[in-house]
Amino acid sequence: MIITGTLVNVLAVFVGSLIGLLFHARLPKRFSDIIFQGIGLFTIVLGMVMALKAEEWIIVILSLIVGGVIGELMNLEQFFDHLATRIGKLFKTKGKGFNEGLLTAFLLFCMGSMTILGAIEEGLGGKPELYYIKSLMDGISSIALASGLGIGVMFSIVPLFLYQAGLTVLASHFGSFMPELMVSSISATGGVLLVGLGLNILKVTSIKILNLLPALLFAVLASWVFLLL
Repeated sequence: MIITGTLVNVLAVFVGSLIGLLFHARLPKRFSDIIFQGIGLFTIVLGMVMALKAEEWIIVILSLIVGGVIGELMNLEQFFDHLATRIGKLFKTKGKGFNEGLLTAFLLFCMGSMTILGAIEEGLGGKPELYYIKSLMDGISSIALASGLGIGVMFSIVPLFLYQAGLTVLASHFGSFMPELMVSSISATGGVLLVGLGLNILKVTSIKILNLLPALLFAVLASWVFLLL
């Protein structure tokens, strides 16, 4: 099965989230708040580490600008807020908190270079060792995330599956032609988004991260154009 690594990763996050939700239900608010702050700080540091590995900053900058304009025109923030509110009501949680948990988990689990390299490894027929390692890391991380951010973290398995499975299938056809520049550009752009997300978690800013998500797709296109030129 070509997406075995992704399925293991999704299961690890699901189980980790369940454990985290059990803690979340029993944690006093002051402990939940400090975990929340720790997640925010970790998100910023991880984002900075990823962003600083950019090979061509012009690609990252253009991706954020063009992707942000596209996201603003599509009004992704409002769309996902409405969706999160509707889902959140089913589980008696605030829509904004649900949205924040899902987005934080998705970006943390999907934006690293390990995700892309793991997809290439499995897509080209290799044993998904990177995804097994990532599954262990994500499973542990999801416990902390769900205990601080709630059930939205568990729902991140949906975009996680779609993203990683899609990358793996794509890599099975084009993985050997996927340049290092593209990998680093996607990872660096995701890193910048993580910094913004961390600042939002700490309530320092209110950046529209969801409206900036199309930057990740534009980073792929910009990388190809840059290499062709």
